[in-house]
Amino acid sequence: MQVSVIDIGNSKGIRLTKTLLEKYDIKDKVELILEKGRIILKPVSKPRQSWEKAFQQMNAAGDDKLMIGDVFPDESMEEWK
Repeated sequence: MQVSVIDIGNSKGIRLTKTLLEKYDIKDKVELILEKGRIILKPVSKPRQSWEKAFQQMNAAGDDKLMIGDVFPDESMEEWK
């Protein structure tokens, strides 16, 4: 796909179509990666942004219990005293 480089004030830029923005979930920012003669635009994602709320819900539901115990059956805490 070819796009035109356009004037934006004293700078230059490119326009991304609405279809591209939606397809790649591009919101406010992209990461610019310079790599051996290439410029790569990568959507900036925040994968952990809702974790705090999810952890609060898990706690309220009593679903935040350890899946693996702190001490294995063949271990002794004596060596750590």
